[in-house]
Amino acid sequence: MTDFTMVKDAEGIATITWDVKEKSMNVLSLEGLAALNDLVDDALADEAVKGIIITSGKDTFAGGMDLNIIAKMKDSAGDNPAQGLFDGIMNMHGLLRKIERAGMDPKTNKGGKPVAAVLPGTALGIGLELPLSCHRIFAADNDKAKIGLPEIMVGIFPGAGGTTRLVRKMGAMAAAPLLLEGKLNAPKKAKMLGVIDEVSADPMADARAWVLSATDKDIVKPWDDKGYKMPGGAPYHPAGFMTFVGASAMVNGNTKGVYPAAKALLSAVYEGAMVPFDTALKIEARWFTHVLMNPSSGAMIRSLFINKEKLEKGANRPDVADQKVQKVGVLGAGMMGAGIALVSAQAGIEVVLLDRDQAAADKGRDYTASYMDKGIAKRKATPEKKEQVLSRITATTDYEALAGCDLIIEAVFEDPAIKAQVTAQVEAVIGEDCIFATNTSTLPISELAKASKRPEKYIGIHFFSPVEKMMLVEIIKGQKTGDVAVAKALDYVRQIRKTPIVVNDARFFYANRCIIPYINEGIRMVHEGVSPALIENAAKLVGMPLGPLQLTDETSIDLGVKIAKATKAAMGAEYSNDDVDEVLFWLADEGRLGRKAAAGFYAYDEKGKRTGLWDGLAEKYPHADEQPDLHEVQHRLLMAQVLEAVRAFEEGVLEDIREGDVGAILGWGFAPWSGGPFSWLDIIGAPFAEAVCDDLTEKFGERFACPALLRQMADKNSSFYKKYGEGDAYAA
Repeated sequence: MTDFTMVKDAEGIATITWDVKEKSMNVLSLEGLAALNDLVDDALADEAVKGIIITSGKDTFAGGMDLNIIAKMKDSAGDNPAQGLFDGIMNMHGLLRKIERAGMDPKTNKGGKPVAAVLPGTALGIGLELPLSCHRIFAADNDKAKIGLPEIMVGIFPGAGGTTRLVRKMGAMAAAPLLLEGKLNAPKKAKMLGVIDEVSADPMADARAWVLSATDKDIVKPWDDKGYKMPGGAPYHPAGFMTFVGASAMVNGNTKGVYPAAKALLSAVYEGAMVPFDTALKIEARWFTHVLMNPSSGAMIRSLFINKEKLEKGANRPDVADQKVQKVGVLGAGMMGAGIALVSAQAGIEVVLLDRDQAAADKGRDYTASYMDKGIAKRKATPEKKEQVLSRITATTDYEALAGCDLIIEAVFEDPAIKAQVTAQVEAVIGEDCIFATNTSTLPISELAKASKRPEKYIGIHFFSPVEKMMLVEIIKGQKTGDVAVAKALDYVRQIRKTPIVVNDARFFYANRCIIPYINEGIRMVHEGVSPALIENAAKLVGMPLGPLQLTDETSIDLGVKIAKATKAAMGAEYSNDDVDEVLFWLADEGRLGRKAAAGFYAYDEKGKRTGLWDGLAEKYPHADEQPDLHEVQHRLLMAQVLEAVRAFEEGVLEDIREGDVGAILGWGFAPWSGGPFSWLDIIGAPFAEAVCDDLTEKFGERFACPALLRQMADKNSSFYKKYGEGDAYAA
């Protein structure tokens, strides 16, 4: 069955309906593109057709393009994938330009047929680029709908004319947030910005009326009319010049030069603004091809779109019955517990929020009230919605209130004795089928499960802080954790609209296992006399959102001290971070506990804002006369994380490299441009990675020793995604 169908009525309107039957939201495929092209040709050639309406058979318009289409374009081009991509993109431009010109005379701009787009709901990516080629866009008055071009968020940019059309319609300055930040807007805001034309209670009726009354002048786009001038000025105009200079500085300041799509988008806009429209489309297509040929874009698409979606849909879920959570008990109403209660209540789940005293429990519930109040102030929520969410949260000190819960999430202090006591108290109340989850970031799940009478129903659910903002949840299987517990955790994470990864039990699990060495390597370099500014900027210039020193300030130095002491006690003679501890413990003794104390590696003003690296750091650890090369610092910081990811995969802690990459980006922001640790290794190539490891090992020690698996990859010049990209676990 075709994705597009057409009905011609007695009034002379041809309505083309987009409805991909096997999808919840329309996505454009090569087959769909061909079908739409044929229908447009038919409607334009039929003299009985006065105008065309393009709409959707669903309550949304479209979610974008099927990104697998890009791979098909590459494959079909044989030895010249760039040409295949360019030709495929130009075919799309040809279709959309055909819709835009609609049969009008190229010299007089007369004789064309009006084409309207009717958006019943969300329209993203190609789902907006297609309407932008129409002559008028009508959207339903639906506050839940989102309209925009979010391609930049997955490493590409709008390449089907959306970049060129939006800039020529709105001007570069106004279009910048929509293109460079991927901002999405509700229909009314989109109309106010000039992205769409009408918001209506009955967009189809209004579109029909417009189509039947539209004149030749109504359907000529501004850029096809004589005397067109770009809003805000073209690059050679005084006002436009300042816009493009500022945009270039902003893009490089935000991306640090590591995200190819943003720079390519800006180049397409700048170059396209100085030539006729059809030439601008070719320029856009060339830059889009350039981005698609960059391995960074493929890695980002794979991790942040394709694999993220697979994990959210249960790629690694055990084959057991649906485990949707009806009632969750949250133990501990501190920052983590309050956040868990908030996201659970927002998902429609009944919540029992329990703490030792009523005041603490009430404070945890108040966190949701405060959060909703902020949403109301920003017009993202209503007082009615606030009351609805709050009504689902019961704050209490009574364990009996946990009766009827089908999931417990314990978020008390990181103390095994306290957790064991709470586990026993809870198990005396809950039913046999209830799953018990502990929210811990460091304590081994198998050890904690010993306090449970039902270890097969005991599991770890590691949330990241703040819960309501961080999209990753790390699910940890203990030695005796059963499939039902895993399924319950996965189904719950899906309910609260976050992305899960599932790992096996080991010290620090996966995320902290990788991020702690990154922090330690940065602090170790301070001890060596490496300039802290070099350390921090090296990290940012390779795509890390925060340098290791700032990250330590954010998470708190005293927490680092606590983790270091616990790790040293557990590892004994194998512990090798004494130089790191010297720096951390000194800062803690000085009362410099990080951002919360307005004093840490950084200095802060009276309002708690960072003012720069603390001068006292250089006094205690003077800068070495000879500073290391930037790339060496970057390799140390990245390899500290990446090698732990490989070792986790080797040891079976991580069973799926897709989870390793998605988890790294969402969990601690590992260089998103790279697609994650395993994708980064594939980009630089195993032989080069092996050489870097050997060089770092010789200079800095065995922590950089090349893992056996990576060395095997290098010997065979293989890659992780070639061998394990479908979710296969490592087998020694």
